[in-house]
Amino acid sequence: MRYLVSAMLVVVAVIHLLPLSGVLGGERLAALYGMPFNDPNLAILMRHRAVLFGLLGLFLLFAAFRSQFQAVAFIAGFVSVVSFLWLAWSVGGYNMQIARVFTADIVALACLIIGLVAYLYTQHKA
Repeated sequence: MRYLVSAMLVVVAVIHLLPLSGVLGGERLAALYGMPFNDPNLAILMRHRAVLFGLLGLFLLFAAFRSQFQAVAFIAGFVSVVSFLWLAWSVGGYNMQIARVFTADIVALACLIIGLVAYLYTQHKA
């Protein structure tokens, strides 16, 4: 079960690390999200967002192999994923690239649920 917890956190970590490439600039952001980032203010904010996703992804990856950090990692993962899914669902009208992010976050949510169940099982059994 511990391996299942780690595997699920690794999958969620990879999903959160993918946007990190957006820190490289507007062209990469445009490829990720399907819209131009010509406004320097928006580019700064989105590149900073990429850094924050990178930090979260690294933490999730770290926690996958350090059980004492897994509870916090699950909380952070759920906040990230559920907030994006709720925002995208409530606003609607998003493009194909955002739909791809939505789908990836559905996968991340499933992994978080599976991982949390396995984590709680291992904690109860200990």
